[in-house]
Amino acid sequence: MKRRSLANRVVVITGGARGIGASTARLLTSRGARVAIGDLDADAVAQTAWELGVLGLSVDVTDAGGFAAFLDEVTAALGPIDVLINNAGIMPLHRVDEESDDLTRRIVELNQLAVIRGTREIVRRWKAEGRGGHVINVSSAAGRIPIAGASTYVATKHAVSGFSNSLHIEFRADRLPIDVTAVHPAMVRTELAAGFAANKGVAKPVTPEQVAEGILSALQRPRPDVYVPRSLGVAVRTGGLIPRRVGEWLNRVLGGERAALDAMESPERRSYNDRIGS
Repeated sequence: MKRRSLANRVVVITGGARGIGASTARLLTSRGARVAIGDLDADAVAQTAWELGVLGLSVDVTDAGGFAAFLDEVTAALGPIDVLINNAGIMPLHRVDEESDDLTRRIVELNQLAVIRGTREIVRRWKAEGRGGHVINVSSAAGRIPIAGASTYVATKHAVSGFSNSLHIEFRADRLPIDVTAVHPAMVRTELAAGFAANKGVAKPVTPEQVAEGILSALQRPRPDVYVPRSLGVAVRTGGLIPRRVGEWLNRVLGGERAALDAMESPERRSYNDRIGS
């Protein structure tokens, strides 16, 4: 398959003020895309937009009306949207009995419902305009691998993965020119990794730039799933073939069993929790 060009394609990235979102905006802009980033943090998104030379707007992705208005503003400024990258998300760590109902609701609304609503909104627009596009949903290795101490987060990422893969089949069945990709990074060296020991887990931590490269590769050559690093995909597929007890033993030996449980007690993690208001 010939690689698709990003030149002059209008790309919208949520959670674009920092981390994966900002790195992806930088990379896609360098490839000729016209990029708009949205983020709840108005000051941070304005600063990042100024640094990268892209359009930056404040948006609450959990507000359906506000998100629709955000897309309207992007379209008015840059033209019809070609790509939506649902990247916004949070990763609070709590034992299930210690997690408040309000926090559970917030994780689900931001990590899962906003992805569904955002995708639905852009697909309705593409259908009405008689055109296609590409939705990139940033899931996680947690969408394939369980993590003790992050059960609600893991549940939302499993949901994003299943949602994306189901839509891929739905659009193929309806012969619609819409691509959907779920991106599954290992632990990323951003605030979400605060407090995690570097040597714990199945795969080594990756950088936001590596995830951005994975997103770029999916836009150039569309496919349902992208793993960062690629070896993570092999580990996930292989893990499904071995007995559960063996997999749990390996996870314990490699230190993954307690990775999040230990991280939640660290000062770095408390700082992250304070910022996201958990």
